[in-house]
Amino acid sequence: MNFDIQDYYLQLLESGILIIVFLFIRQLLKRAVRNFAIKFQRLEHRTGLIMKHVNFSIFFLIALGLILIWGVDFKNLGVAMSSIFAVIGIAFFAQWSILSNITSGIIMFFTFPYKIGDYIRIHDTDASCEGFIEDIKTFHIILHTSKNEIVTYPNSMMLQKGVSIVRHRDIPNHQEIMDKNKEHLPHD
Repeated sequence: MNFDIQDYYLQLLESGILIIVFLFIRQLLKRAVRNFAIKFQRLEHRTGLIMKHVNFSIFFLIALGLILIWGVDFKNLGVAMSSIFAVIGIAFFAQWSILSNITSGIIMFFTFPYKIGDYIRIHDTDASCEGFIEDIKTFHIILHTSKNEIVTYPNSMMLQKGVSIVRHRDIPNHQEIMDKNKEHLPHD
């Protein structure tokens, strides 16, 4: 078996360019997310969750690009893509609630009008809830109620229900909570 690097020159060049471009895009996205977090006073660990999603997406796209550069024959691309989409479709259907919570968590990072430490009331006819937002995770929000209960509420439901911010004078048994949004982000 004789290996000649010149036979693979084009694939190596395309792979190198692909990796460099996507790593550059990753750096741009990380800088944009970090600037957004600083501007809108988002917490470091929430910013870290979004950065993990960015990293996963970029590395997934790099792997997909490398597979296309090195391993997929265009004659069989239709069969490969239909198989991939069938598996992804089944996985999305089976894991719809998990994926919708992750997507909602990302949407909430950029557009959610509430922050950690706010006292909110969720207007749900089946299970109304109110309390301080203690943390906002990838899948759910953690509320600390006035009865000293910890309640988790799915992110996807937060986007579907009406939510009110309660003013401090209207909060039952008002207790001071440290504003975690004032934590400083570490420098890169």
